[in-house]
Amino acid sequence: MNTPQAAGSVPPHEVQALKRGLTLRHILFIALGSAIGTGLFYGSASAIQLAGPSVLLAYLIGGAAVFMVMRAMGEMALAHPVSGSFSEYATRYLGRGAGFITGWTFALEMAFVAIADVTAFATYMKLWFPTTPAWIWISSLILVILGINLAKVKAFGESEFWMTLIKVAAIIAMIVGGILLLIFGAQFNVGQDSSVTNLWDEGGFFPNGITGFLACFTVVMFAFGGIETVGIAAGEAENPRVSIPKAINTLPVRILLFYILTLTVIMSLYPWHQISGEASPFVQIFEGLGIGAAAHILNFVVITAAVSAMNADFYAAGRMLYGLAHRGMAPASFTKVAKNGTPFMTVVCMGVVMVIGVFVNILFENAFLIVAAIATFATVMVWVMILLSHIAFKKEMKRAGASTEFAVPAWPAASYLALAFMIFVIVLFAFYEDTQLALIAGVIWCIFLAVIYAVAVRGKSESANADLKQ
Repeated sequence: MNTPQAAGSVPPHEVQALKRGLTLRHILFIALGSAIGTGLFYGSASAIQLAGPSVLLAYLIGGAAVFMVMRAMGEMALAHPVSGSFSEYATRYLGRGAGFITGWTFALEMAFVAIADVTAFATYMKLWFPTTPAWIWISSLILVILGINLAKVKAFGESEFWMTLIKVAAIIAMIVGGILLLIFGAQFNVGQDSSVTNLWDEGGFFPNGITGFLACFTVVMFAFGGIETVGIAAGEAENPRVSIPKAINTLPVRILLFYILTLTVIMSLYPWHQISGEASPFVQIFEGLGIGAAAHILNFVVITAAVSAMNADFYAAGRMLYGLAHRGMAPASFTKVAKNGTPFMTVVCMGVVMVIGVFVNILFENAFLIVAAIATFATVMVWVMILLSHIAFKKEMKRAGASTEFAVPAWPAASYLALAFMIFVIVLFAFYEDTQLALIAGVIWCIFLAVIYAVAVRGKSESANADLKQ
């Protein structure tokens, strides 16, 4: 492969600091686990209520667009496997300001998602320990996550591997159990048969019309948030040329299995309007199987999902801030690395953010919904920047007469369609009351970053950006 920078090359500071300790097994399971979180276990109920069975089409369309984002990021990651990943690519191909906004917006995304996850974790623990103060569980989890992320990167990879196994086992058990219930004609309510015909007999495939279908995209895209962590992990993968393509190419299978097939089974067993969101659809499936401890089994699974998500959030945000600091776009203290290759200052910073976020959730009753909406906006914005960076990357490849070994499919049409779709999702935020505040906050955030960059960062990052392009 011929590129302006040798494939697989890493800047000197990367070699001396971060250590490549993530194996193929780790990368594959990080990619696998990133698709399974609270957005699936509980968020899917909200999406179903908005769109009915047509939510399946929404997950398919959204998943296809996200796959293009991942392929775009993967192509650039093989050319430049560095920490900071897509922020570095935005800096290189779109300019320093774009890299600054991309990196800090991703850090915001990870921080808000982690705040939502740690709050959900405290809620889950109330099932088993209803009288124990939430702060005890929150503090304990933060300390555990800090311990994992301050250890060697292999510790992060191993923890994600085992937690992902638990989540995947739960999904497969639900699918198999649900299919068995359909085969044997289970009837959960008197006079209401379980059948695939529920997908179109209860008001049609689009029961809430096109409005409901479009509204669900703001929820659907939240479920996919975090999959770009694979690109961050490329900087510490032992063999990124092998592991990154394999991890990214499994995304269509993950979407079909974890979302399409899972929700098809759920909405076949129950008419979509009976999935109220008061309880997870997964609880209803396990209860239908006659498992008396369904709530406790699911509680263990969702706790695992929350811990796994927080673990990945800390890792991804820390590595992004580390990369920004090396470009003069974040405090220089974020470049400090322990002997085991861990950027410990960024990890500690995330821990402080978690503590602040917990107080915010305690003080504001509806903070969880607001946090989730802002995280979704930040997620989609990051995806837009990845696609724009990739388009500029491809143009530079063409000018240099270079080629890559992991080119995106159907270039350039598919990439531009994915970009148009992501911009469309951001526009949708303006039309629904639940997401309007997130859009306003997101726009203010971008303006704030632009001002900070112009006032305090532009000159500092100029020489660092020149080093990046050498």
